[in-house]
Amino acid sequence: MMDEVTRAVAALYDAYPFPPDPVIDEPPPGYNWRWSWQAAYAFCTNGQIPPTNQVRILDAGCGSGVSTEYLAHQNPEAEIVAIDISAGTLAVAQERIARTIGKTDRVQFHQCSIYDLATIPGEFDLINCVGVLHHLADPDRGLKELAQKLKPGGLLHLFLYAEIGRWEISLMQEAIQILLPNKGDIATGVKLGRAIFAALPENNRLVQREKTRWFLENTKDECFADMYLHPHEIRFNIYSLFEFIDRSGLQFAGFSNPKVWQLERLLGRNSELLAQAKALPQRTQYRLLELLDTDIAHYEFFLYNPPLPKFDLDRDEVLLAAKPLRHPCISGWSGDVAQEPLNTASLPSNISLFNPDYEVITLTEAEFLFMQQANQQLTTQAILAQYPNLSLETARSLFHKRLILFDPSNP
Repeated sequence: MMDEVTRAVAALYDAYPFPPDPVIDEPPPGYNWRWSWQAAYAFCTNGQIPPTNQVRILDAGCGSGVSTEYLAHQNPEAEIVAIDISAGTLAVAQERIARTIGKTDRVQFHQCSIYDLATIPGEFDLINCVGVLHHLADPDRGLKELAQKLKPGGLLHLFLYAEIGRWEISLMQEAIQILLPNKGDIATGVKLGRAIFAALPENNRLVQREKTRWFLENTKDECFADMYLHPHEIRFNIYSLFEFIDRSGLQFAGFSNPKVWQLERLLGRNSELLAQAKALPQRTQYRLLELLDTDIAHYEFFLYNPPLPKFDLDRDEVLLAAKPLRHPCISGWSGDVAQEPLNTASLPSNISLFNPDYEVITLTEAEFLFMQQANQQLTTQAILAQYPNLSLETARSLFHKRLILFDPSNP
């Protein structure tokens, strides 16, 4: 039986299926590497590919199926289970999958709460749970239910709200509720919220924040309702976030947007201050960073159920014995090696492509040559023996640019 919060959340998404991306007959545009099992596993193991791609994936709180669709396309060997509490939203998700994947038993849908995960048989290698736990009446119970469904060595990707970056949102949420006659009337609340924004002075802080940060997505009523009329929302700070994680029994693998959490981008102009900050405990560093950057409106991160291997990129013998592979989520690569011997004198210059974070990466000649030899079932040692002008640092450089991964398994 649904609790009061769950019923209210289900009613919101029945009326406003979210996300409101259109259902089309083509594969989804772009990608999100966090939804690729191979890419996610490599991120959490410092570059090592998983032992198999024939895995089970749970999309916990799949909404209108946007994430489910990406999971299905990026993991063609996986069995995928998608759950949501909203019947209306699930209907959109099922139509989306039917249009782009077709009839398949590889993707299964269930209308249920995260609290009811025990009714779903089996465990999962990867669980995607984005924008869900902070809408539960009992997030701790929700996370523990997810943890119980995660295989040893499995990964859980979470997305949770941060209190500082959503401060202006919380103020508008409360203002709308004060003026809303019927607290459960979402449609009237959307109209009222838009009227409040239109009535406020142009230099009002809430107006400015909406225009500079959220306006484009909030042109859609579904997004506006999800942001300002949601019946239940919990926001975390770094300390409460890690206390929440610690209670789950799972281990923190890292933020999936790690560049956001580098102190260098905020304090790099003062080396003494940066050194002082980096001497602090890790969680205190994160807290300092979110205090100094009030644009951090959410936390996205991986947890894992031990044990999970780590690829030791710094050990030459480990790197030499591994087989390099091109990252599955790069875009713009067109340099597959030909069957005939490569003429290194004809290598192109200024080759650029997108890495998994949509950053433009320009390759050196050596990096391009190494990338060509990846995916050829050759070890790093065999590639270096064939092309003496390449080095281990070439391989490490490509890894840090997020362009290659490694298969450490023996033939």
